[in-house]
Parts: sequence; structure tokens; C-alpha cells
Amino acid sequence: MNGRTRQIVSIAGGVWGLVSLLVFVGVSVFSLLQTTGLAGVWDFDSYTLAILRFTVWQAGLSTLLSLGLALPVALALARQQHFIGRRWLIRLMALPMGLPVLIGALGLIGIWGRNGLINGVLAWFGKSVPVSIYGLTGILLAHVFFNMPLAVRLLLAGLERVPPDYWRLTASLGMSRGAIFHFVEWPTMRGLLPGIAGLIFMLCATSFTLVLTLGGGPGATTLEVAIYQALRFDFDPPKAVALACLQLLVTALLLALLALVPPPDGQGMTDEKPGQRLDSQTRMARLMDGCVLMLSAAFLIAPLLKILLAGLHADLKKLVMDPAFAHALGISLAIAVPAALISLVLTVAFVQARATLAALRFQTWASRLLLHLMGATASLVLLVPAVVLATGWFLALRQFGNGISFAAPIVVVINALMALPFTMRVLAPAMETHRQRTERLCASLGICGLAKWRMVDWPGLRRPLLMALSFAMALSLGDLGAVALFGSGTLTTLPWLLYSRMGSYRTTDADGLALLLGIVCLVLTMLGTAGSVQEKKA
Repeated sequence: MNGRTRQIVSIAGGVWGLVSLLVFVGVSVFSLLQTTGLAGVWDFDSYTLAILRFTVWQAGLSTLLSLGLALPVALALARQQHFIGRRWLIRLMALPMGLPVLIGALGLIGIWGRNGLINGVLAWFGKSVPVSIYGLTGILLAHVFFNMPLAVRLLLAGLERVPPDYWRLTASLGMSRGAIFHFVEWPTMRGLLPGIAGLIFMLCATSFTLVLTLGGGPGATTLEVAIYQALRFDFDPPKAVALACLQLLVTALLLALLALVPPPDGQGMTDEKPGQRLDSQTRMARLMDGCVLMLSAAFLIAPLLKILLAGLHADLKKLVMDPAFAHALGISLAIAVPAALISLVLTVAFVQARATLAALRFQTWASRLLLHLMGATASLVLLVPAVVLATGWFLALRQFGNGISFAAPIVVVINALMALPFTMRVLAPAMETHRQRTERLCASLGICGLAKWRMVDWPGLRRPLLMALSFAMALSLGDLGAVALFGSGTLTTLPWLLYSRMGSYRTTDADGLALLLGIVCLVLTMLGTAGSVQEKKA
């Protein structure tokens, strides 16, 4: 295969993936518009506008709380380089981002719920009215649990990129802690805050599982949950379509605003100790920073520990032997494996096609358009959330009866598209670096095709490929958004089974299922990172 043919094949693969993605999303959107027509899209009543206000309000509050709590934690981690367990605390900050949302919600209920640890302590001090985790309070608490660690890691990455000379200069000038914050730390973080805030706001505005689990009825409902309720309980397609189109409008506006600010960059983030800092070494500074770090660690560890302990108290043997668990596990794996593979294939096709298009000697408007469209694929799936995609296909499949027989493939594709931003983030930089290192050498030696994949590409890309595959599978296993509309007796995944047990107040079974689901996701993550461990041992 000559160079020209390889270019054509590479571009054709990217075009095929792009067309497939656009057709799948387009069918969903067309089905939404076809149900009520353009006039019904703008038919918003007072209830819909109230849901919109709550969606924006809770997302704004969640963003402010997440950033407000992340700032002191990131500063304390950057200052206290010799804090005991600092490396493990930084790694702990990554755990909520890979944790299935339903497991985190169940852990928070165990700590902050009516019979949880916090209310037990408050009752011991004489408080008769328990703290309620349901409603706006629980939604904000859960969003902070999942998004505060993300903000900490991004802010810490920026602080660790400050040149070591800055810290030596502050020490030689005898600058106080307030002066260092004013002249060094705040200018560094200020440029990162808009991008981080926009990302967290987007995640909170499109949150589904947390609001579905912790929402407090009509007064604490977001657009995505209202779409689900309109179809699952009320079976009111016109209302669901109006809500879905409003959700599309909101996400499009958010993505347009995010495009105006620089994206948060996690490059340079490490769990190793950065350059030596001489500030904040007084006993009072260490005490204050230590308290901040220990409180943040307790906030993150307590729900995870509660899941572990509560799950161990459940009859795990009985749950594992239950046919419902075996059925749900089989369905979950049957969805997660092909979804991860589809996401991986699309990512590889897009990255290779973009590299080929960027290297063309003569750029045309068509090549430039394809280059930008393939680069925007991750944003495209963020534009149309899983619940909106599922709603469109749910309405489209109604024309063929109940559509249950087609539900599983639809859920597979939706989960694959939802994992695409994560696989792109893992694979794109790794594949670009690998291409720059090996392209000329392979061309000079005439290595191509399967031989190139076996001898060059697989050894060099094995680690990021396995990591992306495991993350995509874990994301699909823990997802409740797409399967929520199609969930039934024949299509029951582990998250749906867990949510059903929670809804029927079988909390012991729910705790055990949460632990089992967490173990499955943990095993997948360990398998995905096994290559890096072997490389270090070698």
C-alpha cells in the first residue's frame, strides 16, 4: 500500500466515523422535531421555565461551592509539599471522577442521610430536626463531592507549573503569605478559573443520575430529569420534546460560552512533589493547611468507606447467586464491551484522519472543514446529552412497537458516544506523540500495514489503548442515563438494578450491589493500567 492509498484510507475512516455519528445524532434530533413540529418546540409553560431556572440555579451554586472549596485545598496541597500522605491524597482526588455516580450518591446518603453519620452526631448533641440530603441541599453536596476534586487537580496542575525561581525570589524578599497569594498564586489560578468554572457548570447543568437520586420532587428537578419523567411516568411526548429542545438550547449556549475561554489544562499534573517551597513553614501555617487537607480527605473518604462497610454487611454471596444479579451483570458487560470498542475505533479513526488532513500539502476548504468537524466530535456529544439522545430514539422506535428489541444496540451506541470525549483525551496526545516518533523511521524502513501495527504501533500504544478501553467500559458500566428510558425486565443493567433496589427501600441489597459494581469498575481500571505497572517493573 503506497502513501497515497494510506492517506485515502485514513481520511475515509474518519469520514465514515463522522457521518455515522452525525446520522445517529441527526435521527434523534429529527425524531424530536417530528413529534410536535417547530411550533411545539417553543411551547414553554411556567413549569418548564421553573425547571430551567432551577437547572441554572443549582448549576451556578454547585460551581461556586466546588471552586470555593477547591481553592484552599489546592493552595494547601501546593504549599505543604511534605504533608504525610500528600501523594495518596492527590490520587484520592481522581477517584470520584472515575466512580459510578450512583455509588457516590449512595455513599453520600449513608453519611448525610436521615439515618446517616452526620445526623447521628447532631442528634447526640441534641438537634431534633435531622438534616435532609434530598432536594437542593443533596444535589449541591453531591456535585461538590464529584467536582471539587476535579477543580483541585486542575488548579494544582497550574500551581505546580510555576517556575521554581518564583518561590526562591519570594523567600529572598521575605514576602508574607498574603503577598505571595496576591502576586504569585492568584495570578496563576485566575487564568484557570473561567475554564474550570465553565466545565463544572456544564457538568452540573447536564447532571441526571444525581438529581434523579437526590432530587426532592418537582421543586428540585432539572431538565434532563424532567424529560425522563415526562416519558417514563407521564408518557407525554410533546412535553418531553419541548424539554429536550430546551436542553439542547442550553447546552449549545454553554458550549458557545466555553469556546470563548481557554480550556482547563491538566498537563503537568503529577502526584510527585514539586519544586521546593520555603513559604508556609511556620507551625500555624502547617496547622491551618493540615486541617484543610484532613477535612477534604474526610469529606471524600467517608462516603467511600461507608459503601465499603455497608456492602460488607450485606449478604454478598446471596446477591452474587441471585439470578437478577447475573442477568444484570451479563447485560452490563454486553453493553459495556461493544460500547468501549466502538468508542475506541471512532477515536482512532478521528485521530488518524486529522493527522493525515493536517499533513496534506495542499489544503482545501473541504479538508479544513473535515479537520474542524472531527476535532469537534467530543463537543458534539456534549451538545446532545445521553437523555436527549435516548429520548429521540425512544420516540423514533415507537413506530416499530415498543422498541425494546432495538433498545440494547441504541444504548450501546449512546454509551460509546458519551465515552468519546474521555477516550479522545487519553488517546489523541499519545497517538500524536507516537506518530511523531515513529512515522519517518517506518517510512524509511518500508514498514506498513499489519507489520507496522504488530511491531511498532501496538507496543507503543498498548498502555493508552488499554487505559482508554477500561475507562470507557467503566463509564458505560456505571451509566444510568441512557438505560433509564429503556430499562425493563429484559434490559436491566447493574446501575438500573441498584436504582430499583434503592427505590423499593431494599437498602441492604443496594449497598451490596454498590460494592459489587464498584469492584467491577475497580478491576477494569486496574486492568487498564496494568501495562504501565509492567513497564515500570521492566
